[in-house]
Amino acid sequence: MSLFARAVFSVVNWAAARRGLRDQGAAGETEAGREHRRTGLRGETLAYWYLRRAGYTVVARNYRVPHRHGEIDLIGWDGDVLAFVEVKTRTTPAGGPPEDAVDYSKQQHLAGMAQDYLRRRNLADVRYRFDILAIEAKPGAPPAVRLHKAAFRSH
Repeated sequence: MSLFARAVFSVVNWAAARRGLRDQGAAGETEAGREHRRTGLRGETLAYWYLRRAGYTVVARNYRVPHRHGEIDLIGWDGDVLAFVEVKTRTTPAGGPPEDAVDYSKQQHLAGMAQDYLRRRNLADVRYRFDILAIEAKPGAPPAVRLHKAAFRSH
């Protein structure tokens, strides 16, 4: 784990605690959608630096498959294992813990996109897993970050 990654994560974590990950003052449906995307992007940035600090080598962010809706938030090597990481960020207690949002349907969808990634890069024989990185960010407090390695299997 690099000193640089530790330093950047500390700055991002401090800024998130100071400002929060959520923009304040959203109004209307369109602005709410933009606010949701900004919160997600900030959460993914925090997750990126958290994983770097944990020793991951991130090789892709927001991986999209042409024939599917959605994306894989982060893909990175954790040693000799390729991790497909789903990042879930909550700024309010509504909806329960962030991890709960990765239901069976979402798992299936991620597994399909991961298979596409592996096929396109000729990585059929590589060990891989699905991780969930959950972030609970309450304004005025440092974000609580939980990394669940091998959170689910492809079905």
